[in-house]
Amino acid sequence: MPARVGTWAAAPTAVPADKILTLTAQTVRQVVHTSVGGDLPRLTLSNEYGAEPVRIGAAGLAVRSGTGKSCDTVPGSGRPLTFDGATEVVIPPGATVTSDHVDMIVEAGSDLVISLYVPDRTVVGTVSPRSKQSNLIVGGDATEIDGPGTGKRVTRYLWITGLSVRTVRSAAAIAAIGDSITCGTETTDNTNHRWPDLLAARFRVERIPRGLLNVGLSGNRLLFGYEDRTGQAAEQASIGPAGLRRFERDVLGQPGVRYVVTLLGVNDLANNPLVTPAQLIAGHRELILRAKSAGLLVVGGTLLPFGTASAKYNNPANQIKRHTLNTWIRASGEYDAVVDFDAAVRDPAAPEQMQARYDSGDGLHPNDLGTAALATAVPLELFV
Repeated sequence: MPARVGTWAAAPTAVPADKILTLTAQTVRQVVHTSVGGDLPRLTLSNEYGAEPVRIGAAGLAVRSGTGKSCDTVPGSGRPLTFDGATEVVIPPGATVTSDHVDMIVEAGSDLVISLYVPDRTVVGTVSPRSKQSNLIVGGDATEIDGPGTGKRVTRYLWITGLSVRTVRSAAAIAAIGDSITCGTETTDNTNHRWPDLLAARFRVERIPRGLLNVGLSGNRLLFGYEDRTGQAAEQASIGPAGLRRFERDVLGQPGVRYVVTLLGVNDLANNPLVTPAQLIAGHRELILRAKSAGLLVVGGTLLPFGTASAKYNNPANQIKRHTLNTWIRASGEYDAVVDFDAAVRDPAAPEQMQARYDSGDGLHPNDLGTAALATAVPLELFV
């Protein structure tokens, strides 16, 4: 029997008041980069943090033409999306919906354009705040248009949270849960240089059918987060729920997920001076228990060095805590396996800091070369 596996994902958050976007009779065209290939794709939309219903008047899926900022599509590649047979759908506040499958082949490592038309005045209440992709909002219903022209550019994903495909029985998905380092905050826009994207490319070279689902959120923490609906959300809402809170939704709820890689804790250190290594270890233990109880293989990632970052991160207390947590991740044996992201990018001459060639410039986030080093550090044999 073929398997249904996630080929792309994004983690949703609420929208703080000063970043609320309102659409009326407009189409948002959003580019997603697939990992594993297959057919019969299905799209998941979320209004989890919206305070009002969202009516999607029409939706479409097509193959992107061009690169970079292009939201144009290959002529003849487009397919309308339906929901229980209907061409429109209303997503209630707090709800998600999944489309019917589409008669379409999705190539591994391809770019697709998801077009959503909202006919009514609609407050965008659920987003993934750092898409690292230039998406486009245009007037009218552009769900069946290959070249919509110019419009408003946004670097968020609006409402879209997952795309799955039917694929070979041996396929499976890997969920990467983390913070800005996983979502690729300091990588180049429109290049798919997040480390999970680069890891997916390695699997494709080896012809291993693995979906890579990037559920990183910039600023995300293991133990604390924000979950209020848009309109009530704090300024920090974009960091999302705590990793512990969103694990069920963003990892265990993914189609075909069999593995998870964690990279969480650095923002707990930076934002809570009272947090202890014991608390972080307890949080990781809970993630491990929940993953294993669901039958997943769980892989722990060590925290990257931050020796030249701001004092919020880089201070003597946090250095001790990072070392303590990393030592536990490496040596406790509680994770099924470990990826030593720390070792992949640290400077041998100054191991508290990242190698200069990998540093985006803030001492905390890797650049494109640094995320490539993270992806290379992941042993493929852990996932076969």
